[in-house]
Amino acid sequence: MTLTSVDKDPETRTMTFTAQFDAPVARVWQVWSDPRQLERWWGPPTYPATVVDHDLTPGGSVTYLMTGPEGDKHRGWWRVQAVDAPHRLEFEDGFADHAGNPNADLPTTTVRVTLREQAGGGTRMEIASTFPSLEAMEQLIAMGMEEGMAAAIGQIDQLLAPQGR
Repeated sequence: MTLTSVDKDPETRTMTFTAQFDAPVARVWQVWSDPRQLERWWGPPTYPATVVDHDLTPGGSVTYLMTGPEGDKHRGWWRVQAVDAPHRLEFEDGFADHAGNPNADLPTTTVRVTLREQAGGGTRMEIASTFPSLEAMEQLIAMGMEEGMAAAIGQIDQLLAPQGR
């Protein structure tokens, strides 16, 4: 599995997922920058994503929906804050209602993705989510964020394989 660690720091209200891939940084960047590749891993295996809008420029947005095993729909959005392709992406991540409007009843997180080249041409990816409060962090963890992201990241290796492109 690609995921090497999940670190939760209540003091800084962050949860960081670290993964290693046997692919160059530019290739790993594509799983974020290409909406068709993003939807193949963004979401746990039983909740596949459909990317509706995808603008990875500062001020741009990404909207998506995940479909559960019973056909239930869960919408989400990103507000892109910073991009330094192919090494860094930062966005606000939130839930949306059935019409795709931000759901103010659920907390948002700030997500910082960094891709670093490793010896031998591999890539180290860190996804650090910062929560607005400790309560928000506990709420999203209780909703399954840690397990969901771990399962989602676990799908990237297959996507990076030559036959997965």
